[in-house]
Amino acid sequence: MYKITNISNGVCASKGFFSDGVSAGLKAKNARDMAFIYSEAECEIASVFTTNKMYAAPIRHFRTKGDFKTNFILINAKNANAMTGKAGVEDINEVLAHTASLYPQIKNPIMSSTGVIGVRLPKAKIKEGVKLFDLSKKESGNASSAIMTTDKFSKEIALKVTLDDGSTFSIGAMAKGAGMINPAMATMLCFITTDADVKQKEMQEILDEVVVTTFNAISVDGDTSTNDTVLLLSNAKSGAYDREAFAEALFKVMHFLALEMVRDGEGATKLVTYKVTGAKTDRDAQSVAKALSDSLLVKTALYGEDPNWGRIASTVGASGAEAYEETLTISFNELCVYKKGDLLFNEAMEEKAAAIMKLAKFTISCDLGIAKGSFTAYGCDLGYEYVKINADYRT
Repeated sequence: MYKITNISNGVCASKGFFSDGVSAGLKAKNARDMAFIYSEAECEIASVFTTNKMYAAPIRHFRTKGDFKTNFILINAKNANAMTGKAGVEDINEVLAHTASLYPQIKNPIMSSTGVIGVRLPKAKIKEGVKLFDLSKKESGNASSAIMTTDKFSKEIALKVTLDDGSTFSIGAMAKGAGMINPAMATMLCFITTDADVKQKEMQEILDEVVVTTFNAISVDGDTSTNDTVLLLSNAKSGAYDREAFAEALFKVMHFLALEMVRDGEGATKLVTYKVTGAKTDRDAQSVAKALSDSLLVKTALYGEDPNWGRIASTVGASGAEAYEETLTISFNELCVYKKGDLLFNEAMEEKAAAIMKLAKFTISCDLGIAKGSFTAYGCDLGYEYVKINADYRT
């Protein structure tokens, strides 16, 4: 067996990793807006990117490199470097060449960006910002705050895994995301570092598995970004590894960050779990759960704290999954409000359901009553603040 414990220091928690955040003048009021992650040793890389066909220049740049190792990630906020064509990739090459010239210990650097779409990188400011980096810093909190855009709070976590033989490895991560969240993946960025001695192919396999039930199970507004990125770097410094332990720890890290993104959804007041069971297949269950987490009618009912179970039923029926009125059961937490065609909703039940809707966190369960397919998704409500934030995002 193995033991997993929480530790501090985010992406700097694993051996040989360093990070910090600085201000390059991209954000107002001298706020941090650029970050780096540096490893003493070159790292194997596993990655997952947006399914949006208009993917941003940093993703294009990454994909041109083929199989490679890196020990450095440069991250900027306020500018997505998306829809900038070949010039966007050329800008990245220029910035990274400048960075490597300042710090010769950097090998095969890569870049990640978040912010406004359709604007060229402010290269001069970024180049000046790079000069502020100190690659000996272990300031994960500075880095996690620097990559924020509309986020209300920074998001980071680190875990230590102790194996049966006493050997240990760590996994640390930071993420940003509050709006344009519909991973297939959110605008979400997530950077994960580990000193586990894991091979690249196996690391990629595990990441692909875990992303399905974490980042690809959340929704804030149903919009898929041009920049969604998950990068997992391993420098193998610990010399320790166990597949089962690594997979569980990675799930814990990514699940925590995914729920933090939903909790921080632009204008959100509710974190809602959509638990779908009894579907014909897991894929059907996923379709229903994602339809519920994306539905604007459901989201606005959540914001209004209205236990309108009819919107839940309607969304289930419209999801494309096999579903029947006479087999469907809907519950808010443990309160069953509809059961296989029986109308249970009365004045007393509505009062109880409304009380549940006032909670900051609760679960809406849908049992389709057909077979054993299941999936759990996560979402939030949608209110006036979301409209206000996105109406003037560029200003």
